Amino acid sequence: MDSALDSSDGDAALGYPRHWEADVVLRDGRAAQLRPITPDDAQGLVDFYARVSDESKYFRFFAPYPKLSDRDVARFTQVNYQSRVAFVVTIAKQIIAIGRYDAIDDREAEVAFLVEDAHQGRGLGQLLLEHLAQVGREREYEKFVAEILPENTRMIQVFREQGYEVEGSVEDGVMRLVFSIDPTDTAIGVMQAREHRAEAASIQRFMRAKSVAVIGASRRQDTIGQMLIRNLVLADFTGAVYAVNPQAEAVSGLPAYGSVQEIPGDVDLAVIAVPAEAVPEVVLDCAGKGVHGIIVISSGFAETGEEGRRRQRRLLGLVRSYGLRLVGPNCLGVINTDNATRINASLSPLMPPRGRVGFFCQSGALGVAILETVDRRGLGLSTFVSAGNRADVSGNDLLQYWEEDDATEVVLLYLESIGNPRKFSRIARRVGRRKPVVAVKSGRTTQGVPVGHAVQRTTAPQAAVDAMFRQAGVIQVDTLDEMFDVAQLLAHQPLPRGPRVAVVGNSDAMGLLVADAASAAGLHVREPIALGADANEDDFEEALDTAIEDPDVDSVVAVYVPPLNVSGEDVANVLAAVGEQSDKPIVSAFLGTEGVPELLRVPDVEGAAGRGSVPSYPAPESAVRALARVVAYAEWAGRPQGEQAHFDEVRTHEAHALLLRTLKEEPQGRDLSLEETHELLADYGVDLWTRQRVGSLDEAIAAGKVLGWDVVLKATAPHLRTRPDLAHVWRNIHDEDDMSDAWDSLTSIIDVPESAGFVVQRMSSPGTPISIRAVEDPLFGPLVSFGLSGAPSELMGDRAYRIPPLTDVDAATMVREIKSAPLLLGYRGSEPADVGAIEDLLQRVAVLKDDHPELASLNLDLVLAGAHGTTVLNATARTAPASDNRSEWFVRRMSRPVGLGDTMPS
Repeated sequence: MDSALDSSDGDAALGYPRHWEADVVLRDGRAAQLRPITPDDAQGLVDFYARVSDESKYFRFFAPYPKLSDRDVARFTQVNYQSRVAFVVTIAKQIIAIGRYDAIDDREAEVAFLVEDAHQGRGLGQLLLEHLAQVGREREYEKFVAEILPENTRMIQVFREQGYEVEGSVEDGVMRLVFSIDPTDTAIGVMQAREHRAEAASIQRFMRAKSVAVIGASRRQDTIGQMLIRNLVLADFTGAVYAVNPQAEAVSGLPAYGSVQEIPGDVDLAVIAVPAEAVPEVVLDCAGKGVHGIIVISSGFAETGEEGRRRQRRLLGLVRSYGLRLVGPNCLGVINTDNATRINASLSPLMPPRGRVGFFCQSGALGVAILETVDRRGLGLSTFVSAGNRADVSGNDLLQYWEEDDATEVVLLYLESIGNPRKFSRIARRVGRRKPVVAVKSGRTTQGVPVGHAVQRTTAPQAAVDAMFRQAGVIQVDTLDEMFDVAQLLAHQPLPRGPRVAVVGNSDAMGLLVADAASAAGLHVREPIALGADANEDDFEEALDTAIEDPDVDSVVAVYVPPLNVSGEDVANVLAAVGEQSDKPIVSAFLGTEGVPELLRVPDVEGAAGRGSVPSYPAPESAVRALARVVAYAEWAGRPQGEQAHFDEVRTHEAHALLLRTLKEEPQGRDLSLEETHELLADYGVDLWTRQRVGSLDEAIAAGKVLGWDVVLKATAPHLRTRPDLAHVWRNIHDEDDMSDAWDSLTSIIDVPESAGFVVQRMSSPGTPISIRAVEDPLFGPLVSFGLSGAPSELMGDRAYRIPPLTDVDAATMVREIKSAPLLLGYRGSEPADVGAIEDLLQRVAVLKDDHPELASLNLDLVLAGAHGTTVLNATARTAPASDNRSEWFVRRMSRPVGLGDTMPS
């Protein structure tokens, strides 16, 4: 039934909520657009309803309802975006599904859906429910109610499988379902699993294309269009290749078509190489043909300046409005080396050998050099994607695909920017448990955003970016060469079980270099096995076997420097044979070669370097550095993930109401008062100690009496607290005389006592001062950091960073990874702090910040960590309007570049 047919508007209409708009990926991997309904949708609604079957209409309204009246159309399209909300899902501006809720009272709303029959089974009901629930939470509703006919099994399944705790009853032949819309862990898990399947399916349609059209194919040699055709054909693409050129009858022996729609067969993938201004027309042609994916090789977009950025935004808006996915623009293209496909839809004339590594890069200019390096090193790839300006398809999409791709065992990412770090961290952490992810991030020192990449700029320090990679288990490297060094070890050798390394070699000098490099990298080096310059293959075999069989050895570094007039082939045969059989990784510095030399390869079924091949490095330091990276990854992968903290006493709604109240008073945000900060922290079980500001001795004495003495007098002005030469705190004040002495002493050493910001506070137990901060970053969203309080830690940048939500393992790691952590752990015989209490406080702050994007910053700048707990002595907080960078947390949506919103229909 539909309560909206007879209900009144109730609330006054709010403005059109543009932030509810979303580009979404459906279950089959195709895209669509979801947005709030408007009165302009009246005719579209009528047309949509005419295409819906009688059975679907009956399920929706519980009665024959063949046609909508004018009154119905007005009621359905005119909503107030508060108590009455409706979404439409569109492809090519045509409505294919509608979902809505109508308030029953202040806490509950009735929800209902209608999906066009031709699009049922694509996950539209689940998507609409996710977005309606998110809006319901934003509008402070707590429960949804749905009334469904028992025979409408498909819709019942939508609710049952959503992950909410659904209560059902049947009355008068109608099933009534009631459920809380709070996002439970189960509901979030269901949403993320559906997101994963849809995005993986979307990329698979690029990689498994059975037909490719090249638009801009040319008869002239050395043109991009000619090169694309040639690369597809020479790669032995197993599908159909179509050339599109209205000015030619044939291209490279293939018949040429005037448009994509003139092609007689289906077209899965279109590769566009026409001038930038002509690309939109080609996209419309592809959409009319039913193409799934588009690769835009053409330049002339965001990399060229403001006009190019506008052109790119219009291109992406057009692509998504027709349900397509886009790689590029200004990209190299896509390669899949699988023999079942053999697709080289790129500008690279080199088809890399088949391997087990997936590679994603954003730079088209670097793409060819990367592929040449891969080939030279004998690495081999499963798939390769160059995304160029990364307007749509991103590294996150490829991670979703590679997680399910059995042919990919190692993932390499060359990242120039990260559009959605939180999603990247979430996906990479999950993928990394199954497959190692290696990333090199350019612009680390400058935090720059490349030309052509429309993303938010972060205010977080580089240490926060590095911590995000560590938290996700990503192996972060500094250069492309180091990426390949690590990749060839991961692709060909087993993971080490620990950090213990044996060195086997025929050069004492090289052995010492390896030992020094390994120790510097944090590895534990056994006594090097020096074989002498005259060692032969038998000597190497015996030494390698001894090292591998040693239970105190986790990996082996083999160094071979050949004597004069010796090829080293016999030693290479030994290394290859031992490497193939060993369950411990072996790396080598063999003849100063780089990659996987032919002599050290164990061929797989396709002749490429297979598992057991021994990678070689030109310098032993490179071998050790790669090994150290892999050891750290193996330790992360073998460590329990931990559990997220759930605090039953947390008062989320009360804290939310407090923050919203401050924003109603000051829409641009403001600092919270001490009392408001105390209340906010108390809602999350954090006790902020009371303190009283004082401006005179009389006020200080009065405050001491109120607090019951045993107090401290301290200056809180930042310019005094960071002065190690000034004592700004006077402790153990028990009466008026003590307070007089304290006041006289502190004011005598401060030039302007009025600027000191004196406060009186109860005396706390001794402890080490620590600080915990939480901020809302424009790019990362919530960010939590931890360190010791004071100028030395600030100057040294000695802080640990994480993106919430935190597990108990994350919190424990944060406390121990700062350089000054020994001061909390009993340094030089001191009493250890209660580390468990610190971790508990960290998790509470993380949950608080995770729950409330309106909390712009929270700074617990003075917390004493003692042997029996923590004492929060000072904290400050500030509110600000919530940004859109959390828009995908509880609903599925594709990221939009900054500024895309103005291209959407209103």
